[in-house]
Amino acid sequence: MLGTMILYHRDLGLSDEGEALVQTIHVYVGYIFAINLFVRLIWAFAGNRFARWDNLIPVGSGYTSKLRNYLNAAREGKHLLYLGHNPLGQLAVFAIIIALLAMIISGLLMAGTDLYMPPFGSYFQNWVAAAGVNPSDVIAHVRDNVDETAFAEMRAFRRPFSTIHVWTYYIIIGLVILHIFAVIYTEVKTGVNLISAMFTGKKVMPGEAEDEDEK
Repeated sequence: MLGTMILYHRDLGLSDEGEALVQTIHVYVGYIFAINLFVRLIWAFAGNRFARWDNLIPVGSGYTSKLRNYLNAAREGKHLLYLGHNPLGQLAVFAIIIALLAMIISGLLMAGTDLYMPPFGSYFQNWVAAAGVNPSDVIAHVRDNVDETAFAEMRAFRRPFSTIHVWTYYIIIGLVILHIFAVIYTEVKTGVNLISAMFTGKKVMPGEAEDEDEK
């Protein structure tokens, strides 16, 4: 919602101060999401076997074979069971992680260009500061002490990251909606308690799991 307010700040009649406030809150929320994703990536090294990278990254001949078997079984009306992610779920989680990384990296760069906030803010302050101005005195939405040529160059540098950030937002929304529908569909078809297992970490399996014996 905050991002949408920023995107349509002119239509909403936000002043420069109002836009800066919304941007600042947006950045702090982004920091929380970045920390959350960082912890999840670390957990891919330290967590149980279903949280680790080999259950998240859909690569290698083993994954290709699992995906083929899963899709072939689905065509025949069978629904293979997995203690961890099924092959399609694995692909979806990986896509969401990549999209979140793109969102966070582009967002951190934009936080540096728009508000001169960490971790890249000081770099952009040095870039745009006018001759004889202490870069730390350069503040958001104040142009009196910036070099206009350097500022224009910085904004041109920012532009593709802004595009990535906006489009990644829509991609993530689409992936999340698709993932929710897929989870509900799979739970109904297989009888596996996927939703409650996300909170408890325990699945009730109505049959033998394909990855029961994987190490």
